[in-house]
Amino acid sequence: MSRKVVRSSKFRHVFGQAVKADQCYDDIRISQMTWDSNFCSVNPKFVAMIVDASGGGAFIVLSLNKTGRIDMSSPTVCGHTGPVLDIEFCPHNDNIIASGSEDCSVMIWEIPDGGLVTPLKDPVVKLDGHSKRVGILSWHPTAHNVLMSAGCDNVIILWNVACGESVLRIDSHSDLIYSACWNRNGSQILTACKDKKLRIFDPREGTVICEKDKPHEGSRPVRAIFVSDGKILTTGFSRMSERQVALWDPLNFGEALTLQELDTSSGVLLPFFDPDTGIVYLCGKGDSSIRYFEVTDEAPYVHYLSMYSSKESQKGMGYMPKRGLEVNKCEIARFYKLHERKCEPIVMTVPRKSDLFQEDLYPDTIGPEPSVGADEWFAGKDGEPILISLKDGFVATTKNKEFKVIKSLMSTTSSSLSNRQSDSADVHALQNEVKKLREMVQDLTKRVSELESK
Repeated sequence: MSRKVVRSSKFRHVFGQAVKADQCYDDIRISQMTWDSNFCSVNPKFVAMIVDASGGGAFIVLSLNKTGRIDMSSPTVCGHTGPVLDIEFCPHNDNIIASGSEDCSVMIWEIPDGGLVTPLKDPVVKLDGHSKRVGILSWHPTAHNVLMSAGCDNVIILWNVACGESVLRIDSHSDLIYSACWNRNGSQILTACKDKKLRIFDPREGTVICEKDKPHEGSRPVRAIFVSDGKILTTGFSRMSERQVALWDPLNFGEALTLQELDTSSGVLLPFFDPDTGIVYLCGKGDSSIRYFEVTDEAPYVHYLSMYSSKESQKGMGYMPKRGLEVNKCEIARFYKLHERKCEPIVMTVPRKSDLFQEDLYPDTIGPEPSVGADEWFAGKDGEPILISLKDGFVATTKNKEFKVIKSLMSTTSSSLSNRQSDSADVHALQNEVKKLREMVQDLTKRVSELESK
């Protein structure tokens, strides 16, 4: 009699658990927009959520420890003139957040350390370049101050935030862009488009490296992300509107490595990948569950692990970076689930009896230090992520020194904007200041690399 061998995995028993009611963020009016973005962004200091706002767009930023009922009069970030569609914290500076809106602009904000005390209306810098609403934002994973935005004008713009200017435009899409993301070191961009094509770009050349037609047969939105070893995971719909998840090898795009049907729900599946554990989490908009799978090198490549279920559906989802987790509780992921009127953290845990640091669960992970500067990256230099150990837990360091220098430029930029339009002398002075600051940044970068090599 043959015995079926169960695949061994240390993540087979991962379970999700909602936190107690007093650790949720209550009485927040989450945005009613039907846009398919996460509506939430988190880091080890703050949680930010897009909220309903009259006469414009707003999002609320709270310190992680400010749980319980949130006062209706709590200050918001409210500088946009149209609804906010996407927000994302900078991975290299926990106080910086970008927002994209229906008013066609991208704004960069600096959140004070203790959180907001008064409404924040003036951004550090405003990035204008899209002709239609901006629905997708993504910071470069390793280069400092590089931001990607994608709008409903079917254009992707790469910004040098330090200078407040667009450096590269990619307009190879013939229809709406559903998703756009970087690979691990930021040398490639992956997009999914309404024209039913996946494209991998060389971002600095603006050229398509390879593309895949119809990764999913259905006409509903497709999401695509890079997973380990350069492979691509997509979520989409079959011709019969069944939700699917598929894994692709870009070196052989003809046939999917695996394609699995999940259910017949209508919500778009938002994928979140953890490169340290190889687990991908699928959170459906409007679902009340989070499915998780392990991505491995052996067929069928995407192995179903389990599902976290609850009673209430989710309007959006935030995903905590690894350095914000509690390693002494064997926490391998934490989600911030948005309900109609509250935000509920959900903790994913591997059950272990020992309370010692579990090295197999926490290999060195991506830290907050960038490995290249914006100018270096745009000039063609790639940098691998700088990894940190979580053995003693992550301790947030002081704010990035470079940003203070850049911040002084930003305040000059925003405060003298109106005068500059009419005064060319100011423009010349500002150009000189930019030049000096660039030289200073290059010197600092050089010094850091010299110190690291020692």
